[in-house]
Amino acid sequence: MTPDAIPAPLWRRLAAAVYDALLLLGLWLSSTFIAWIVAHLFGHDVLPPTFMRAYLFVITFGFFGWFWTHGGQTLGMRAWRLQLRRTDGTALNWPIAMLRFAAAIPAWLFLLGILWSLLDHRRRCWHDLAAGTEVLQMPKTAA
Repeated sequence: MTPDAIPAPLWRRLAAAVYDALLLLGLWLSSTFIAWIVAHLFGHDVLPPTFMRAYLFVITFGFFGWFWTHGGQTLGMRAWRLQLRRTDGTALNWPIAMLRFAAAIPAWLFLLGILWSLLDHRRRCWHDLAAGTEVLQMPKTAA
């Protein structure tokens, strides 16, 4: 942890998540449009729902995985001055990003995993505990 960085409060994490959800929705829409075009090029009216779910799941993991492994910040996290890193201070790699993403699914589905950060002294959610990560609020920098 950098000297001025503190564990991110839940409200900042949720604000960043809303921002990222809007970006992800745009990515899903454009990805679905591309899949629809490809399906029509091969003479199909629609793609099987199972394929589409898997396709959007991979797109979603790619979105979060890329940002987490390249700087530890999604666009929403940048806007709210949050950074994700391992508890030992190192950056995430793809296997840790995959573990964190997989653990985030039940955490968000049941919300208890997100609210857990209110009980944890370092404000970590279930997926942070599972992957050995933490989200820090970075200090303001002088412009």
